[in-house]
Amino acid sequence: MVYVLFVVGFVILIVGANILVLGASSVGKYLKMSSLVIGFTIVALGTSLPELIINVFASARGQTDLAITNVMGSNIMNTLLIIGITALILPIVPGRTTMRTIVPISLFASLVLGLLVYIHLEPITTTLVIDYLEGFLLLALLVGYLLFSYLLSRKKESDAHIVSEIKQYPLWKSLLMIVVGVAGLYFGGNWVVAGAVYIAEDFGMSQALVGITIVAVATSLPELITSVLAAMRKNSDIAIGNALGSNIFNIFLILGVSALINPLPFSGTLSIDLWVMILANLVVVFFVWVGRGHKITRLEGGLMASIYVAYIIWLVMTH
Repeated sequence: MVYVLFVVGFVILIVGANILVLGASSVGKYLKMSSLVIGFTIVALGTSLPELIINVFASARGQTDLAITNVMGSNIMNTLLIIGITALILPIVPGRTTMRTIVPISLFASLVLGLLVYIHLEPITTTLVIDYLEGFLLLALLVGYLLFSYLLSRKKESDAHIVSEIKQYPLWKSLLMIVVGVAGLYFGGNWVVAGAVYIAEDFGMSQALVGITIVAVATSLPELITSVLAAMRKNSDIAIGNALGSNIFNIFLILGVSALINPLPFSGTLSIDLWVMILANLVVVFFVWVGRGHKITRLEGGLMASIYVAYIIWLVMTH
């Protein structure tokens, strides 16, 4: 029964997030918010809601290993597997904005996480930990990123179509969608976290392993589907922007909020995973900045996806 609730919880979590975003975006229209503002606040937040809710429940329950590995696992999958599969479908040629902003900021976010873990803002701390102060810093960086993205997008009319299709529902229906979405997030998030802990205990796996594999893969499925569909529609720029944009939100928003709820002790066994996340971002930077044609070819995409599969196999075998 727990396994059924675990799977159903993921479905409810993802559906609930989508319903909440639609309802909240519609209310934003009633409040005279511009489509651009809605896009860079409500819609952007909505793509990270499944990971956020899981981390909120995990942090509140003291299951901090699950909270940290969910973010790192999602980012590694986004960078290696999702971008890799996307490139196999259609070689990725990132636009100028993606190349100059999202790609380096995703790497910057990963490096910030590494610095916060190893170079503490609190000298008295003797263990590797992401504490309240670090959480506030991550959220401040998120605000800066959103402001930068907003100002950048105002100058680019070509981005308008991305947020111009926001639908406005009747107000009562919009409010009902918000209530249903919040309920879905609450119950779905609870079931997923409880199921993850049960799976770890039942199979003798650590919560960290469950978080960086099963939970991370499941929460990244919406990004995978979005990127694959974008590639099939010959829009590889949106595909890579979706994956790396999720990385930025995962670190700045999700870890920031999680650290405010409960300080996140960082186990030394997770150091390799942190380095894999950073190196994965460096690979993307190399391919699009230095590589031939400033693109990710099918061969390079296949290599990235293969590295991810090898990494997961190594994780399972060593744990």
